[in-house]
Amino acid sequence: MASCPIDSRVVILSEAKDLCIPRLQANAWVLSLRLAQSHDDNGDLWLRACERARYLSAMSKLLALLLLFTGTLATAQEIIVAAAADMNAALPQIVEAYTKETGQAVKISFGSSGNLTNQIRNGAPFDIFFSADEEYPKQLIAEGLASKDTLYRYAVGRLALWVPSNSPLNVSKLGILALLDPSVKKISIANPAHAPYGRAAEAALRHFGIYDQVSSRLVLGENVAQAASFVNSGNAQAGLIALSQALLAKKRSLYWEVPLDAYPALNQAAVVLSRSKQRDAARKFLEFLRSPEATSLLGSYGFSVPVEKH
Repeated sequence: MASCPIDSRVVILSEAKDLCIPRLQANAWVLSLRLAQSHDDNGDLWLRACERARYLSAMSKLLALLLLFTGTLATAQEIIVAAAADMNAALPQIVEAYTKETGQAVKISFGSSGNLTNQIRNGAPFDIFFSADEEYPKQLIAEGLASKDTLYRYAVGRLALWVPSNSPLNVSKLGILALLDPSVKKISIANPAHAPYGRAAEAALRHFGIYDQVSSRLVLGENVAQAASFVNSGNAQAGLIALSQALLAKKRSLYWEVPLDAYPALNQAAVVLSRSKQRDAARKFLEFLRSPEATSLLGSYGFSVPVEKH
């Protein structure tokens, strides 16, 4: 009888059951050991079964470690982007093109620029910040939370007056004065306290001299995407939102582009954050943003790409 003590047999059988391997495979190992054990008079058969089980056990543990290492590495290399809500149509397409070209995983978290800035100040683990107002990235740079040499003004945003496609309002003809129509009970804008497009909307209403007449009908979205959703859901009859949002839903809506001189320029900028653990990867993604493919995608959603001026 070849040497394979009883306690060793028990350990091997237990390992075969408890390893992180497919259940059917584990059951097969246990069965082979038990069959060998039932032929205890055949020492070679039992010894070979013991050796095979130990070998498979070691290989499975090694495979599990390799898979764990690979998963950890993939997660560590993921870039996390904090982005203004007006980019929720264009940026996913840019990310898709970049990932296809490089294999780099990019995760996006959308919100208002002001709220995202506060999250960054509170330690949120973002690598890049896309803001609808370049003043927010500049504030973070001044506070040591972003890298000055990475600041990139990637677009100039546009404001639009937006109504559903079934609206009786002829916004192309009436322009901003369409908001004075009695059928407009609620007007949605982003919250001016922390959303650049909300401040632009408020400035436009003051520019045209109708703010006091419509202020009681304003409903505030947490960000410009939520402001657009109020119109989509029928909770508002019109909205002053990002042109990118209006173009996203152009088949089911009508819009009028608010003249650029009616509100402060929406200079939008991106920056790599100081706490990023993926700075090189983040810089490469920002470089891609300057490519013809990325600028073309931005242009298709109403953004213009400015001459860099920091």
